[in-house]
Amino acid sequence: MEDEYPSLIARFQSIFIDTIFIIVLMFIIYLVLDYFPDAPDWLRVFLFISIFFIYEPVCLAFGCTIGNYFKRIRVKKFNDTTRRINILSAIVRSLVKICLGWISFLTVHTNPSKRALHDLASGSVMIKLR
Repeated sequence: MEDEYPSLIARFQSIFIDTIFIIVLMFIIYLVLDYFPDAPDWLRVFLFISIFFIYEPVCLAFGCTIGNYFKRIRVKKFNDTTRRINILSAIVRSLVKICLGWISFLTVHTNPSKRALHDLASGSVMIKLR
């Protein structure tokens, strides 16, 4: 059976859900840290930056992000869509995605498997669940 690929709209909706989740998570951390007035500023900055940069790679390496879950899409290895990508591929994918922003999605309509630049860089492909 051949894989189906999600639309660009579904991918953007997934990113939107993940962004809302990250904002809520940051707000919760802010509230928790508010109970510790002596917490150093570097700790606060580290936690906020960590969430932003670690959330997607860790989620992808162990399954899917919250947005992927709700939109029923998954990031898999391009060569074998039955397997998840590893943590290194997930980090590369996220870094390219963050660095290029929306530009990374320009290639989605130029190839048959609808791979964005960050997918091409990491050897991944996004598929729809059946």
